[in-house]
Amino acid sequence: MEIRISWGEQQFRADLSAPLDLTIPLVPGQLGPNCFYAPPFEASPLRAGDFVGSIAEGSPVNFFNMRINPHGNGTHTECVGHIKSGDFFIGQSLRSFHFLSQLISVYPEKKEGGDRVIDVSHLQQHWDPDPEVAALIIRTLPNPDEKKSHIYSGTNPPYFSPEAIDFIVERGITHLLVDLPSVDPESDGGLLAAHKSFFNFSGPPRTESTLSELLYIPNHIKDGKYLLQLSVLRLELDVSPSRVVVYQLK
Repeated sequence: MEIRISWGEQQFRADLSAPLDLTIPLVPGQLGPNCFYAPPFEASPLRAGDFVGSIAEGSPVNFFNMRINPHGNGTHTECVGHIKSGDFFIGQSLRSFHFLSQLISVYPEKKEGGDRVIDVSHLQQHWDPDPEVAALIIRTLPNPDEKKSHIYSGTNPPYFSPEAIDFIVERGITHLLVDLPSVDPESDGGLLAAHKSFFNFSGPPRTESTLSELLYIPNHIKDGKYLLQLSVLRLELDVSPSRVVVYQLK
């Protein structure tokens, strides 16, 4: 199925039968990807009396319970409710699901002390902002397949400087998607400076903005503009597991 899309004065075509999935699957029994020492994702059949919700164990249906920590277990999307009290829920923040997006690749710079940081200069080198683009997808380099199962807890993964996030917000990005566990350092004493910058913690909160983390963007997907489809569960929580799909634009 091919659709025609108009954004401002720009005209595109996209083939909806050729999605490019940027979501890391959650697999029961596998620990990764995992961060912030969250318990691993689990799925097990419901057991009630003689009933076992598993076809493999003789049931007519599969009927599984799940245990998941979205922030720590896989691809997820969060809203301002992650860092600010109040009735801020991901199911209400994300009200539309298709956006013109830009994918860029950056190599975090190793700073004195060993931290790997994405700064404004990295964005300026690889991103020419377009006012029609609402979503920015950032792939960090190097980009091995091992990211899909990596245990990030205790490894001090790369992160963004608050100035880099300011730069992104000032250029009109409403939805930021990254392949990292967080835009902030793994341990910063609760400062969360990049999150607070993105969601405008100290002013009117950016209630329609979302931050998606722990994506995996395969190397065969080239930098450029895409149609983004971002889907979440309708949860009255700050976060949801998410499905992130892009379509090539012609």
